[in-house]
Amino acid sequence: MAINVNTVYQTVLMILNKEQRGYMTPTEFNKVATQVQLEIFEKYFDDLNQQLRVPQADTDYADRQENIDEKIAIFKTVGDAVYTTPTPTLSYFTLPSVDIYGTEISFSASSTPTGSSFYRLGNVIHNKEKQVQRLDRHDFYYVNSSKLTRPTTLNPVYLYENQKIFIKPDSIKTSVEIDFVRTPTNPRWGFSPGTLGQYVYNSSAYVPQEGANQNLTGSTQFELHPSEQTDVILNILMYAGIIIRDPEIIQAAASKVQADEMNKKS
Repeated sequence: MAINVNTVYQTVLMILNKEQRGYMTPTEFNKVATQVQLEIFEKYFDDLNQQLRVPQADTDYADRQENIDEKIAIFKTVGDAVYTTPTPTLSYFTLPSVDIYGTEISFSASSTPTGSSFYRLGNVIHNKEKQVQRLDRHDFYYVNSSKLTRPTTLNPVYLYENQKIFIKPDSIKTSVEIDFVRTPTNPRWGFSPGTLGQYVYNSSAYVPQEGANQNLTGSTQFELHPSEQTDVILNILMYAGIIIRDPEIIQAAASKVQADEMNKKS
């Protein structure tokens, strides 16, 4: 279950307008919401690294490692790598452009309307069963120097550079899957103009593709775990305070965010 973008926007507006402090337009909200979602998403990996170094409670729902991994799992996916031979002496696999769920994956959040892009590489699998071992550049180029270390189809290796995957032995040209983490799609509060010029929320899905089925006035929900709704609202309020130049909003939201962070780490 995703975080409803309309609930977040209306809550932010309610807090801002409680004392007539200011207003945040849908365009401003959408840009800030995208930034906040990415900040929370990227913080998962630092939080997980920190929790891996401390003992965890052996109790259902209280294991922080599992809770963070559950939040990351929303963005875990898999796709088929594509074998490419740009020159007779060079061959490699390109990263998936579409995952198994049909989500289009780009390599730059700005190059796609939804903003869902490749984030981190996971496992590389050959024939759906054999995990390919990752090597650094030095080891990858010298692995053939000995019969004992020479890769085979039963023990393949790969080098990951410049968003390309080089696999040895060279005989592997098909059946390569990649586990990876993608970024969240950009949230969007979609609207149509009302009879009085007001913004009227459109809850239908935003469809940016060209054609008869496109819906440019639709909305895209936050993809973050529902437990993040409070942090999303507080972080958006911090940016809203900057936009309307109200230091009290910034200080109040920042203080609450800091208190929540201390509670998570204590």
